[in-house]
Amino acid sequence: MAETSPLQDPRTGYIFRPHELPLIPGSPATPDHPASRRLAYLLIGVFLGLVGGAQNGFLLANTPALQGEMALTPVEAGWLSVAFYSTYACMSMLLLRMRQEYGIQPFVRYAMVGLVAANFVQLLDLGYGPELAARAVAGIAASGLSALSIYYLMQGLPPAKRIGGMVLGVGLSQVAFPLARAISPALLVDGDIGHAFQLQFALSLLALGAVTIFRLPPGQRRETIEWLDLPSILLFVTGVVALVIFLIQGRIQWWDTPWLAIALAVAVLGLGGCLLLEANRRNPMLHVRWLSSRGILAMAITGAAVRVLVAEQSFGATGLFSALGYANEQLTGYHLALAGATVAGVLLSLVRLDPTDLNRPILFALLVIAIAAFADTRTGVMSRPSDLTWTQAAISFAAVYAMGPVLMEGMIRALVAGPGHMVSFIAIFSLSQTLGGLAGTAALSALHTIRLKTHLVDAGATLTATNPQLADGLRQASRALAPTLSDPALQQGAAAAQVAREAGREAAVLAFNDVFFVIGWLAVIAFVAVLIPWTVNRVRGRNPLGKELAALQSMLAGSR
Repeated sequence: MAETSPLQDPRTGYIFRPHELPLIPGSPATPDHPASRRLAYLLIGVFLGLVGGAQNGFLLANTPALQGEMALTPVEAGWLSVAFYSTYACMSMLLLRMRQEYGIQPFVRYAMVGLVAANFVQLLDLGYGPELAARAVAGIAASGLSALSIYYLMQGLPPAKRIGGMVLGVGLSQVAFPLARAISPALLVDGDIGHAFQLQFALSLLALGAVTIFRLPPGQRRETIEWLDLPSILLFVTGVVALVIFLIQGRIQWWDTPWLAIALAVAVLGLGGCLLLEANRRNPMLHVRWLSSRGILAMAITGAAVRVLVAEQSFGATGLFSALGYANEQLTGYHLALAGATVAGVLLSLVRLDPTDLNRPILFALLVIAIAAFADTRTGVMSRPSDLTWTQAAISFAAVYAMGPVLMEGMIRALVAGPGHMVSFIAIFSLSQTLGGLAGTAALSALHTIRLKTHLVDAGATLTATNPQLADGLRQASRALAPTLSDPALQQGAAAAQVAREAGREAAVLAFNDVFFVIGWLAVIAFVAVLIPWTVNRVRGRNPLGKELAALQSMLAGSR
């Protein structure tokens, strides 16, 4: 059964007042800290958010170096991402359930020990198998650190801004991605990826020390775990893991791998079976009827759509620079600009967050993404990172600026529906973000592959012996190779290979322009889809969250 107030701190004997009690079981109390302690909590929350995001940020930034270090194929490297995202996507919901059952402090200990253990295993360079296991544990730890970051930030913020701690925590994990890419070249200056692992391990030790010195206040507990949770969890995990495998390995191996269809079928059966079981439980872990309501579905679709659109950056711009031959050390300034824009998006979202009009910032973010994507369609083989810095920084800003309203809407609806609905909200939000990003990358990769083949065919039709421009290009290339190759036949062969490479690069750039164009139109469609109901509500003077906000205010007034 749930513990009843008064809630007492076992270390100090302090009895928390009604307004200091946690809103839901599994989260810590929020006492009135002195200013110095509040600042310490705030700084630790920022640090934990960056460390948690860096767990995957360093992996994405250093995948090529890791492949070379361990002699991995692209498929094997893909399994490392599968290991991380599978546990990361599943654990947000399960860890909240554990916090409610066992309390906040055991959760903190296990999350931090898991983080240190995962980073320590990477230091030992034990091979591919242990690295897979370490990535899976890192996914669990990163999910735990995301929650810890939010809790510490909420301790450090004033009462009126505490719900903004969730927005800040989610945003900080996004800041860590470009920041990791900006830092990585300095760590790999001698080609040794071990330096990156050493930094991650050092950061995990600092995080462990910080949460040990400044412990979170206790929270309320209640018995939530039932035996029927086990089959639901098994079906849920099976479905999510199979879907992650399909999205990641499908992008790498494409259509010539029949077992990918089996993975997709297992995902449908697993998730479908989980929802069917939960819909018929007396005390469900996932409230299916609530999740299928119009407001929650719209929130989840909006969040996933933003993640799909932002894949224009993670796949489109990154892939374009790779096709143009730019290495990470040449993109340091570019990634720092993205990190700065992400920070600006987080801070402005906190300042401008208005519960009475949560769709306005989403509309602004979608408009920014559309304009930036259309602007990027002008890229060519002579484009430089500086040519895309402003547009990609705008997308980074818009990505986190739109997440604040989505997160706040879900939180308000879950709090009003009841404490048990928080698990459902965490599950749907985490899945919409993780799977939305993976699905966006997979879809854009498929589109780029199709358009690349089309442009290569078009280029091949022009590369004929009767083409005067081709003949002139071959002559110029042959003359340029003459000082190093004396044999005319070798000169002609090398010149033809060089022209073919240039044609392939041109086709790749054109294909990325097609990707940017499609993203731009998708953002326009999403903008119109959000604009129409927003306009109708404004004309009628109606707030879609009016009832929920009134109920939440009554709850907060009652707690005082």
